Amino acid sequence: MPQHLITSAATLKSRARTGSTERRISDGAGLYLLLSVNGASHGWRVDYIVNGRRKTLSLGTYPTVSLADARRSAEQARKLARLGIDPSDARKERREVHRRQRHIEALVASGQPVPGSFEAVAREWYGKHQGTWAPSHGNKVIRRLERDVFPWIGSCPIAGIRPADLLQILKRVEERGAIETTHRVQQNCGQVFRYAVASGLLESDPTRDLRGALPPWKPEHYPTITDPRRVGALLRDVDAYQGGVITRCAMKLAPLLFVRPGELRRAEWSEFDLDKQEWRIPAAKMKARSLHIVPLPRQAIELLKELQPLTGQSRWVFPGVRTNGEPMSENTINAALRRLGYTRSTLTAHGFRSMASTMLHELGWPSDVIERQLSHAERNSVKAAYNHAEHLPERRRMMTVWADYLDSLRASSRSFEGRTGRSNEP
Repeated sequence: MPQHLITSAATLKSRARTGSTERRISDGAGLYLLLSVNGASHGWRVDYIVNGRRKTLSLGTYPTVSLADARRSAEQARKLARLGIDPSDARKERREVHRRQRHIEALVASGQPVPGSFEAVAREWYGKHQGTWAPSHGNKVIRRLERDVFPWIGSCPIAGIRPADLLQILKRVEERGAIETTHRVQQNCGQVFRYAVASGLLESDPTRDLRGALPPWKPEHYPTITDPRRVGALLRDVDAYQGGVITRCAMKLAPLLFVRPGELRRAEWSEFDLDKQEWRIPAAKMKARSLHIVPLPRQAIELLKELQPLTGQSRWVFPGVRTNGEPMSENTINAALRRLGYTRSTLTAHGFRSMASTMLHELGWPSDVIERQLSHAERNSVKAAYNHAEHLPERRRMMTVWADYLDSLRASSRSFEGRTGRSNEP
């Protein structure tokens, strides 16, 4: 302690023993050292006036806080007071900021979303909309955010995210050549920001300022095969597939039933009534969120009966080989097609739907019947809840004729190859 303070402290302790109540040693300009009666503790204090009120701020204890440090802290407090800022309130605010930062760091370290952050708002938005999507679509949305967005801005306060921050994220996706994904990421981020605007967390959606910043992209039609002779060759290739029986059955059912790949691979035995010859896909699994009836032709029933001894004890018609209680992977059919020599630009699992749609139209079936069997989304939500049986008699006949037609193409392709001695495989 400086000499003049030591002398003063000794004087104060002497006075305290004789009953004096004076306990402070002044350093001037409102700064003083406050002593206890026995001199065991020495606390720095500074008096100041802010907004017409006299207040006191603690500056720490001596000797932990030196006289020079106390003088600097006192001067900073007086400067704030002159600006009309209460130093005590400013200190509380700094402590709160530090507390929040430590809390955020702890949440990030534990993998939890930070309240008010982009990830927290995005997961809240996802939770509210998840029930309106088919599971396959919802899984793609959340995986897209987790892979391409959350690692970069997930912990950032959503109100502080700028268009430039988003553009940097989108450029990373674009640089790996995923132009479609880049646009999907922008779309999903925009949905999250608009949800934040509606929730009162934001004034505007920052993705609006990114229009024209990305390379243009238009959705492409899924590649497919519609030439009858090539379709026949494809069917024969599938029959000759040397992979697993479950995968081969899935590939044989895909052109017969032309449901979406996710609907096929997530099919459950409880959804089938082989006696009634129909498959009822629950609304929760459908993109249109309404029950969908798939009439089963004889050929489909034969395939399902072939599968029953193998997978009938499972929940799934097509259980995954390496997944624990999960259905077949979404890449299984596409991978099998590649093994058969069909490239991504030639045919995908989704392409069986385009194949059926194109060829059924060419065969003269009414568009309404085909579209209903494809379960294309009904814009009228009230009508959608009741149209699962719409055109059902015509659809039953169409599915039977379609299955027989595929058999005829398979047979004609065999005959063609026998005459020419070569394959029509693309």
